[in-house]
Amino acid sequence: MSRQMQNSINLIVGLGNPGSEYQGTRHNVGFDVIDALLERLPNTFIRKEGCSSIFWEGRFRGRKLLLQKPMTFMNLSGKAVAKLAAKNEILPQEIMLVYDDMDLPLGRIRIRKNGSSAGHNGVQSVIDCLNTAKFPRVRVGIGRMKRQQHIDHVLSGFSDEEAETLNEVKKITVDALILSLSRGVTTAMNQYNGKAVSDDEENNAGQTTGSHN
Repeated sequence: MSRQMQNSINLIVGLGNPGSEYQGTRHNVGFDVIDALLERLPNTFIRKEGCSSIFWEGRFRGRKLLLQKPMTFMNLSGKAVAKLAAKNEILPQEIMLVYDDMDLPLGRIRIRKNGSSAGHNGVQSVIDCLNTAKFPRVRVGIGRMKRQQHIDHVLSGFSDEEAETLNEVKKITVDALILSLSRGVTTAMNQYNGKAVSDDEENNAGQTTGSHN
């Protein structure tokens, strides 16, 4: 089977902004998911710095896997992603991007094999630097505040109640990433798209009430 046909994930990128002032904000959910994923993967992953990023290198089920946090600030994320991918000969379709999405409510994730940036500057930077939008991604819902400016909302923190939901969302996102690595993106899409943290209590497994396309 050719490499293109295998379509395995060899690089997982979490988007965010470097610096302590951005820790715990909605815009840094991608960074938070990388941290959560590292806790679930074997502790043999080695932390490195380079390609305008912090990244971890290890192996998952016999193949090389990289996890990356770009340190370029959100709007220039693509430069770091493209550098690390080129250095390791990783194709765009082998990169999984994880990032925050205001069009999804907190408590939901959505996996796609490709798509537009939908106004997310970090995603647009990755698209521009890879010269394609054909890479899989996990959108993590952060909700949208009606009376709050876009930038104020994404750079705000979470309430105590929201933080509890976010912790569950991170667990679900990590589960989806591990499933994508082991059984493919399509399988993860079928299992996790439309699923919400509250589904176990409020909905049957097949319901998707309140989800966004």
